[in-house]
Amino acid sequence: MSDALYRDPTAPVDARVRDLLSRMTLREKVGQLNQRMYGWDAYRRTPDGGFELTEALYAETDRFQGLGALYGLQRADAWSGVDHGSGPGAADGAALAELVQRHVVSRSRLGIPALLVEEVPHGHMALDGTVLPVNLAVGATWDPDLHERAAAHAAAELRARGGHVALVSALDIVRDPRWGRTEECFGEDPYLAARLTEALVRGMQGVPGDGVFAADKAPVVLKHFAGQGATVGGRNSAESELGLRELHEIHLPAARAGVRAGAAAVMAAYNEVDGMPCSGNRALLTGLLREDWGFDGLVMADGLAVDRLARITGDKVSAGALALDSGVDLSLWDEGFTHLEEAVERGLVKETVLDAAVARVLRLKFRLGLFEQQHTPASPPAGGEELSKEVARAAVTLLRNDGVLPIGANVSRVAVLGPQAATTAHQLGDYTAPQRPGTGSSVLDALRRLAPPGLDVRYAPGCALTGADVSGIPEAIAQAAASDLAVLVLGGSSARTPETEFDANGAALNAVSEMTCGEGVDLAGLGLGAAQYALLDAVVATGTPTAVVLVQGRPHVLPDTAPALLTAWYPGPWGGEAIAEVLLGLAEPAGRLPVSVPRSAAQLPVYYNHKDTEYGGYVDESAEPRYSFGHGLSYTSFAYGEPRLTGRTVEVDVTNTGRRYGRSVVQVYLRRLITPFWPRTLELCAFEGVALAPGECRTVTLPLEGLSGTVEIRVAASAKEALGALGHSLTAPDDTPL
Repeated sequence: MSDALYRDPTAPVDARVRDLLSRMTLREKVGQLNQRMYGWDAYRRTPDGGFELTEALYAETDRFQGLGALYGLQRADAWSGVDHGSGPGAADGAALAELVQRHVVSRSRLGIPALLVEEVPHGHMALDGTVLPVNLAVGATWDPDLHERAAAHAAAELRARGGHVALVSALDIVRDPRWGRTEECFGEDPYLAARLTEALVRGMQGVPGDGVFAADKAPVVLKHFAGQGATVGGRNSAESELGLRELHEIHLPAARAGVRAGAAAVMAAYNEVDGMPCSGNRALLTGLLREDWGFDGLVMADGLAVDRLARITGDKVSAGALALDSGVDLSLWDEGFTHLEEAVERGLVKETVLDAAVARVLRLKFRLGLFEQQHTPASPPAGGEELSKEVARAAVTLLRNDGVLPIGANVSRVAVLGPQAATTAHQLGDYTAPQRPGTGSSVLDALRRLAPPGLDVRYAPGCALTGADVSGIPEAIAQAAASDLAVLVLGGSSARTPETEFDANGAALNAVSEMTCGEGVDLAGLGLGAAQYALLDAVVATGTPTAVVLVQGRPHVLPDTAPALLTAWYPGPWGGEAIAEVLLGLAEPAGRLPVSVPRSAAQLPVYYNHKDTEYGGYVDESAEPRYSFGHGLSYTSFAYGEPRLTGRTVEVDVTNTGRRYGRSVVQVYLRRLITPFWPRTLELCAFEGVALAPGECRTVTLPLEGLSGTVEIRVAASAKEALGALGHSLTAPDDTPL
């Protein structure tokens, strides 16, 4: 069959797909739509340190005479049980991928290779993969170009290890930070998320097009489509109460931007929209995504989401048929899709529908060049550590500073305190592979290494992240009282341990050890561990000036008792160094909040772009957040000139009026004045970071795209400032809706 058209690399991709599809049996077609087994079950270590394939992989490839896709071949974490003793690292990951691929091709009558699908939430989730700061930290950078570079690096690492397809969180919007997966979101704003999603797709996939992906680029599966951040009560996979306007205004813009940027695939979310789960929602996956938006890529179901549809259809066979007919092309661990041959024969779904899904899977394989190249052509890229540090540094956000930071020459003794001060394990976020000993830098280590001569750095943990044990607080008090400054490092953790119990889809069923965040770890409140508050009160009571650092995956509630407050959203292994640089003034605090920080969980929901109603306060508490979306301080000061509207752009002069170099983020908000529907108070519509030397002035020009009706443009440094800023009216054509 060497003369078959589908084997001709010079033939058009669509022609190759049609030719191959015409040669396939129904059973073989169904096999291409299944991603049934966990990748870590496909291999085991041999006594000589190599790998051998398992009977489980043999059985799976024999079942459908091949394999459509394999999830998580190189995933390593507490759920998979894979660690440095049993799993593939940087040195042998590519060899394992090649071993599996050779087997799959040999078992396929037509020589069809498999898609090797991997988690890349903040770097490739594999042993020795570069761990980047989590998405919430990326959102705090307000820097799409930086994210594009980081995404490109992650894609290159994935491909160098033999992986093909990257599963990447991007589309979820934080509307309730009690949700444990808040760390996976870019923030609460659809425009910010859209800009960062575009950057992600550009970085991972390269220039949009239908040609073959470059050897260092990877097609992305954008998670999750759509509205998964709107679950009731902040509970994972809970019900959602989404109206169509809320869905379109808040939860779809990032997905729309990703599709326009050329995203190869999206993942259908667990939640329902108007009562129908996304994986069975034809109006969403076919009507909107394919017909209205023109998306011709792949739709993957989330783990076991297809089988959940049996609650609606009555059994897993009909559940698989419903998902396929709705627009799902590739399942993830489900049983329902393994019965699609029966579903077609019973008339539950047409074979033409199945053929269309198979064609999309095959098309991606041809675009990856898998039929021509089974070997890994590239070496892992260099520079991952520096890139991770750069993102972490750009994300550190100074929320409050009463003259305490940066640490000055008048400080000779610093007490570094708190449960986050001397650890890197809790800087990493969820979906992270085990790290080799010595990887990364804690805040304490970095401060000791970077401190100027003569600065004495002392340490006491004080307490653990969770629980009420205060036995370590007296030592922390003594260290603080004997110092000129206390740096109190508090926060949360998404670190899983082997004792964690997992659901079948990998979500945590119980929070063990110090785990307070991550998939399946939702909070009813937004508090830290009880002992952390006791430690904070005790240290502040010593009278020693205190700078609090929060290392966290969601906003936590903290009283305004310390004169300085920094936040770093799970900044990665080297995040401690980035934090230390900012504390010492070696780097400027450049981050801005991608989410509003509530005063208490009782206020929720709290986000800046609520509907423009009479938004009154409570009798017992303010309704406003403690820190608003977009907020962030610098070690210098900036002055904004009067904004000028020129056509479809706005210009503003920004001057560094302080004595240090710094970066400001110019934020442009619109306020709708005359609309056919109820408007929101404010909507972010443009932003740009500008770095200036002391005394430097620069004119920043920002395009105003997609506006309609009569709107007011406000330029400010945060949403709170924009509410009080002078608006500049602009009447835009009605045929270009935002």
